[in-house]
Amino acid sequence: MSTADRRVLRRTCGGLLIYAALVAVAWCALAPVLFAVAGSLQHTGATGANPVPGQPRWSNYRLVFEYLPFGRMLLNTVLYAGCVTVGQVFFCSTAGYAFARLPFRGRDLIFLGYLGTLMIPATATVLPQFILMRALGWVDTPLAMVVPGLFGSAFGTYLMRQFYLNLPVELEEAATLDGCSVWQTYRKVVAPNARPAMLVLAVLTWVTVWNDFLWPLVMIQRDSISTVTLGLVWMQGQYATQRPVLLAASVVMLAPMVGIYALAHRAFVRGVITTGLR
Repeated sequence: MSTADRRVLRRTCGGLLIYAALVAVAWCALAPVLFAVAGSLQHTGATGANPVPGQPRWSNYRLVFEYLPFGRMLLNTVLYAGCVTVGQVFFCSTAGYAFARLPFRGRDLIFLGYLGTLMIPATATVLPQFILMRALGWVDTPLAMVVPGLFGSAFGTYLMRQFYLNLPVELEEAATLDGCSVWQTYRKVVAPNARPAMLVLAVLTWVTVWNDFLWPLVMIQRDSISTVTLGLVWMQGQYATQRPVLLAASVVMLAPMVGIYALAHRAFVRGVITTGLR
């Protein structure tokens, strides 16, 4: 065998190994989803989850909305996630721009202190936030689900700052020479170029709020303003023996996330690359 043939064989084997590893990783990620979909179509009392159920029982999805006001919970979660996502994108993008471009005394020190809050576990701040929400009278109200996450986060500010540092300064200098103020420069020049980073932040924020369980558990007691995560847990406690219905509820909760990724995955990946998260 010649040297060229060995190289071709080596590259072929290496490519096959890479594809085999990718298939294994993809299977590990998709297996729980496929298990949930297959299990949600089985009859009550069935054991195991066949890849293709013999007689799919689609009525399990109807029972999800009959046992609990799951539709209202989905709407509540969409509203909470939408409001928090809009607030996060706006305030994190403006704060990131200030830390990246606007010179003021103690800017880097303030940013390091703000960034240091990422080291604080979320569970350590639950009790102080609960006391504050109770003092304001917001416990068991939609305000407790929206306001605490509305005004930005350390991670989102860091993400946007890193993106702004990679933008050419000449764009802003040209806008300044044209007579634009700082706000006009941000709104007309910087923000349009920061859309990939904003999309990444929006998707990450939406997924975080959608999957959040601890904060709704502490703040909410009423079904009318609860989220899908709480509904899934309450259903598990009341209908633990009806596993297909529980799996159907899980699929209903997962479906919006899959849809968002299917619609925005290319832009999301492109945004991740441009924001320095690679």
